[in-house]
Amino acid sequence: MSDPNQQDPQNNQPNNGPNGKGPNNQKPPQNLMSRGVFGWLMLGSLAILLLYLMTSAQHQARPISRTAFNNHVKNGDFAEAVTVEDDRVVGVLKEDIPGPANSRTQRVTARISRETKEGLVTFLEKSGQEFEEKPGSSIWLHLMVSWGPVILIAFLIYFFVFRSIRNAGGGPGGMLGNFGRSKHKLLTKEHSSVTLDDVAGIEEAKDEINEIIEFLKHPKKFQRLGGRVPRGVLLDGTPGCGKTLLAKAIAGEADVPFFSISGSDFVEMFVGVGASRVRDLFKQAKESSPCIIFLDEIDAVGRRRGSGFSSGGHDEREQTLNAILVEMDGFETDDQVIVVAATNRVDVLDPALTRPGRFDRQIHVPLPDLNGRVEIFKVHSRKVKLGPDVDLEKVARGTPMFSGADMEAMINEAAIAATLASKDFVEQEDLEEARDKIRWGRARKSQKIEDEERRVIAYHEAGHAIIMFHDEYSEPLHKVTIIPRGPSLGATYLLPEKDRHLSSRNQLLGRMRSAFGGRIAEHMFCGDMYNGTAGDIRTASTIARAMVTEYGMSERVGFLFLGENDSQQPWETADKPSDETARVVDEEIKLIIDNTYGEAKKIIETHREQLEALAQALLRYETLSSDEVDDIMSGKGLNKPTVAQLLAAEQEKESAKKVAEPTVAAEDKPQASSDDSSDEGLPSPA
Repeated sequence: MSDPNQQDPQNNQPNNGPNGKGPNNQKPPQNLMSRGVFGWLMLGSLAILLLYLMTSAQHQARPISRTAFNNHVKNGDFAEAVTVEDDRVVGVLKEDIPGPANSRTQRVTARISRETKEGLVTFLEKSGQEFEEKPGSSIWLHLMVSWGPVILIAFLIYFFVFRSIRNAGGGPGGMLGNFGRSKHKLLTKEHSSVTLDDVAGIEEAKDEINEIIEFLKHPKKFQRLGGRVPRGVLLDGTPGCGKTLLAKAIAGEADVPFFSISGSDFVEMFVGVGASRVRDLFKQAKESSPCIIFLDEIDAVGRRRGSGFSSGGHDEREQTLNAILVEMDGFETDDQVIVVAATNRVDVLDPALTRPGRFDRQIHVPLPDLNGRVEIFKVHSRKVKLGPDVDLEKVARGTPMFSGADMEAMINEAAIAATLASKDFVEQEDLEEARDKIRWGRARKSQKIEDEERRVIAYHEAGHAIIMFHDEYSEPLHKVTIIPRGPSLGATYLLPEKDRHLSSRNQLLGRMRSAFGGRIAEHMFCGDMYNGTAGDIRTASTIARAMVTEYGMSERVGFLFLGENDSQQPWETADKPSDETARVVDEEIKLIIDNTYGEAKKIIETHREQLEALAQALLRYETLSSDEVDDIMSGKGLNKPTVAQLLAAEQEKESAKKVAEPTVAAEDKPQASSDDSSDEGLPSPA
């Protein structure tokens, strides 16, 4: 949807009406040379002319001397009648007559004059050579045939390349004027349907944005006490957490122009274009103040300078960054232009860009907590029909570390799944299936797995579930399945009771024990080790190493940081620990792993019968919920059909359907008469 009074950011000219009409409801004059039917007709005519000239050039005659031409006449070398003109004679040699090596034509010509024309005609008559006389061709035709293709190609290059580049910008600047113009999009309140009511889960960031909007609406309110409008606001957060959504909400809430542009739009193939676009953008923004400039993905041009990887010469990205720094620091106190930038790599931005005075505020947009996820689910489910069994709080508990984009995709996937299943509304199981699909991938129910491998997978997942069920420091068990999903052949899911921002040493050790449960169960019940535990080993090793080198949870190593420094630049040399310290670190990591492995093994040996029962239930039902796991642990049976029974019921349904089809077809046939026998009235078994 476009505003009829909106300015075009490319040429800064008002449209003043729908369809680009002027104030008198008249369309501006069109450039017939570049568009419309006339342009296509002219292009076709030029192409036909070019083809004709190239064809004429290919049939040009090869010049020879008058003596050589006379010799060809005497020898009868011409295949057809020669043409005698006022200033030349032209003939076509037979194909077997050899010519120069580089010659591509058998047409030859010799120069004559008006005085020698009569003697040539007499010579041809005596020699018996057929000929015909024609008036001479114009010198302009010769020039057109010779130089026409070159002139035409040059004109086409000018018409399609240089002229279009010069006129594309619609303003001054010469041939490359358009490249220096900003590629921003100008939005107003009417263009954006997103408001702050559509933003949930990031209340602190919304409060900051509300202050920015208040600055723009009532600037004198803050200037009364000597304050000034912030010059820049930097939105930082992981991908999908809502940075761009906040910017759209600003455009929907603030009644001021909103200039939106991506950081990559500043960089072009020509050197200096990025800086020129920056100057053009800020110039238009100052003319439209109060307004907002939104720079999305600013790390594309705002990376730290002097990284050591420059190849020398003119660095286009650094010149663009320098232009941004100068323009942001050149604002007057009454300019009322606020720059809002978004990035998920604030660590690589240049310090001169993030200092106060340029970006006065840095707003961190975090991943939503439990309450935030509940609110986000409510926002995204406004237009979705939810069933009475849907518990959004339970769904939010099962989606820790989900971003707003993940939750929006999850609601959409659940709606699609319910639609394909011909349901009247979205149910709880649709949301859980969508969550698992977003996080781990689609379930591969059709994949054929051998019975021996299914048995190993069942014991592996049962080992994880037993540890989680009996370990007091583990998160509550949510679901366990042996259905392949994504790259994994089975999974055991947790359902955290609350969001955790800190993890204790016992909780970290509990995670390691849960990871070891699969390998221990495989080795104990299947008598061998399998490579499916590679991910569990990686998880346990990562936790153990972080406990020793980063968290200070080892008595021998102590309160010492020996991990990787994320803030260190690639070209800087890392401080490596001594060989003795490295040996102590390895010993402590091995000690933690051995101790937790032994503790996990003791839990499984204590509850060996429960693990056996859980594994057999997985083989029969493939997926078990937390309530069903509780029933198995307490010795109760499960009152639900097994996978084999479900498959048998499905086969019976298909068989009944096939049997019913001939019966229905027989009912459509004419009824047999009363004289016919009873067997003749029955449908055929076929």
